[in-house]
Amino acid sequence: MSDGHAGRPIVVGYDDSPESGQALGWALDEARLRGLPVLVCHALHWPYALRAVPEETVAQIERVALGVVEDGVGRARELAPEVDVRPLLGRGTPAAVILEVARDAELVVLGFRGQGGFEGLRVGSAAVQVPAHSVRPVVVVRPLLPPDGRDVRIVAGLDGSPASLAAFDFALEEAALRGGTLTALCCWGEHGSVPWEDPLPFVSSRALRTGAEARFREVVTQLAGRRPGVPVVTEFVTERAQRALIDSSKEATLLVLGNRGNEAPACLLLGRVLQTALLEAWCPVAVTPAI
Repeated sequence: MSDGHAGRPIVVGYDDSPESGQALGWALDEARLRGLPVLVCHALHWPYALRAVPEETVAQIERVALGVVEDGVGRARELAPEVDVRPLLGRGTPAAVILEVARDAELVVLGFRGQGGFEGLRVGSAAVQVPAHSVRPVVVVRPLLPPDGRDVRIVAGLDGSPASLAAFDFALEEAALRGGTLTALCCWGEHGSVPWEDPLPFVSSRALRTGAEARFREVVTQLAGRRPGVPVVTEFVTERAQRALIDSSKEATLLVLGNRGNEAPACLLLGRVLQTALLEAWCPVAVTPAI
């Protein structure tokens, strides 16, 4: 259980889609590990605010929405009778409802898309908006591969940004809860973080890389000391971050990233690396805000 947050629930967005069913399963597993309740959240959103709607129509829509919540709660109690499961029917868009509830949550769990998505949609709007604005960690459950007896392996991407340091802390906790290992992955471009191809004068790119790698391993060692029982592996690779992280996710239980890294321009709600991960990762993706 997370220290100091014993009363905070795990919030899971549920809309009766197969993807939200997978998110529900993940949330229940997390609740067992953390000893926390689960809040099954569904949003009732009427998109025609300026049109008069008969009361009987509104009542019928509310009954349907309430039925979705009750279905989610019922499924959760069947799957995990030992977990305290609670319903919540909010009013507003799914992202707005979940973001409001998330303020008092331990973490949020979402499917990568919901009922509102169309065939071929790679990731839903809530799965982008909630991680971009949430003050709590968010797990976006990508399609789950069948279990094959592999050991639990958590992968955290680090670039030194505050959000990535929070990602490492979250990943370390997940590895401890699940009895797995943690791989800390840092990616170094051929020219470091310099946005142009020509090398800087009087600067050795090899020295820059060596210094960055040493600092990376030093930071990981310091942070890993908070959970000395968790095996931690460091990987410092010369490869584009998007490709390295997606490749690493193929053998991972969970990929953990900060919501905005050092490379993210101010105009982007989410960093480019995270956007790619939400679209292409082979495992669930946890997104952490900066501490």
